[in-house]
Amino acid sequence: MDKDFFKKIRILDAGMGQELLARGLVSKGTLWSATSLLNEKYYQLVIDTHLSSIKAGAEVILTNTFTTRKVRMEQNQVLDSFNFANKKACELALKAKELSKKNILIAGSLPAQNDTYTADKRDKDIIEKNFFDQARILDEYVDFFYLDVLSSGREIEIALKVIQKLKKSVLVGIHIKKDGKLPSGETIIEVVQKYKNDNWLGVVAACVSLEIIEKTCSEFKKLDVPFGFKANLWGVEEPLPVHRFNNAGFNEVGKNPNITLGKRDEITDKIFAKFTKKIIKNGATILGGCCETNASHIREIAKLK
Repeated sequence: MDKDFFKKIRILDAGMGQELLARGLVSKGTLWSATSLLNEKYYQLVIDTHLSSIKAGAEVILTNTFTTRKVRMEQNQVLDSFNFANKKACELALKAKELSKKNILIAGSLPAQNDTYTADKRDKDIIEKNFFDQARILDEYVDFFYLDVLSSGREIEIALKVIQKLKKSVLVGIHIKKDGKLPSGETIIEVVQKYKNDNWLGVVAACVSLEIIEKTCSEFKKLDVPFGFKANLWGVEEPLPVHRFNNAGFNEVGKNPNITLGKRDEITDKIFAKFTKKIIKNGATILGGCCETNASHIREIAKLK
């Protein structure tokens, strides 16, 4: 993996989970996007969603493994499918790459291993084992890892220890609240300066509103590391862990997170591109979308290269 890959403008993919739901995925419990990996009838839907981002100009796609983390599989009583689901997500990403006939990269989405948008305060050994159990499956198939929406320096440190064992590079995706800090209370500068190592490819504001990205851009700019964003289009500036609002069991239809968090339909692809242009002027080189973004948003920002 070229360590300088993200020093020039690169396009990441759009959000996966919300787009699958928009395209017809019927989720089970709180598995959301992972549901698509446990039912063969959705495999083509996953491939097509990857392909839509690639055709729009994405140079990197993420594996559909955000909700195949062990704790979420366990909550939905499908832990016995943990290995299968993570492997299948990689196979479907590789299939999309093959069909596209484009030399794109595949990043292994390694999410926060407990709740999203909040720091994981569990025992360090438990967190490390959860990261390792998922990363070891993805490792064979991916070009590098993407730490997907992590909320504390402690989690980043634990994940980096696992990734170093696997000898892979990593793009670090940190979640930021409207006060400009991680949910753990740490600043962006504190986290990057403390935990950055030679395996880092860059750092991304992960699943963060446009307003927070713009507000924190100057802080990212101070860092000696490529930076950018995967912006969400939720209807709230600061999302809370959404599965807490969804009590559906695995045999029930899960609620779409946007019922709780809303969505910003007013952010058209053109507006998204206008925002991105402004962030590029501030030094960002890593550009992409998260929840409620789709291929049309990627297509417009890809034109800015």
